[in-house]
Amino acid sequence: MSAPAAHHQLFDTVMGECGVAWNGRGLCGIQLPEIDRGQTELRLAVKCRSTNAEDAPPWVQSVVADVQRYMAGRPIDFSAITVDFEGIDDFRQKLYAALREVPFGQTVTYGELAARLGMTGWEGARDVGEAMGRNPVPVVIPCHRVLAAGKKPGGFSAYGGVATKQKLLALEGVSLDMLPRRAPVPPRLPGL
Repeated sequence: MSAPAAHHQLFDTVMGECGVAWNGRGLCGIQLPEIDRGQTELRLAVKCRSTNAEDAPPWVQSVVADVQRYMAGRPIDFSAITVDFEGIDDFRQKLYAALREVPFGQTVTYGELAARLGMTGWEGARDVGEAMGRNPVPVVIPCHRVLAAGKKPGGFSAYGGVATKQKLLALEGVSLDMLPRRAPVPPRLPGL
């Protein structure tokens, strides 16, 4: 059985131009802003195998409006949006379902999320981190809410990396001290 055709649309947000892709089974992609419009559209089209840009049906227009409101700092619950998980392995489906339960303004660590799925040790945290990097619908599946041990930011695969992750968290009122606090180091004197 062949996959239903995917379509996409770009839209403006206060953080820049984002994209959304959908098919007959549901939402199949969200693209955060890239360096420019062309890169945003290209990455979304390739990621979702979108055949063409198209006017969005009403349910997708509602998703777009919610993402725009979210990017403007309004608390939005994306948990009811139907996401097409076809072709996504069982582990990632369970992980993404668990992550969708982490509410606006809260965070979880890679290890905590792994433990929710019965995984232990650093391998579980690693597997969670790898799955976050492959999330097809960031924001809707809020991978930016997953932090490294010690509440450090960890990685983020969107353009801008950790800085983009920090912006999304800041929209939700979560502030991360990106620099560790340490005593100032005195200048090194020549010969010492």
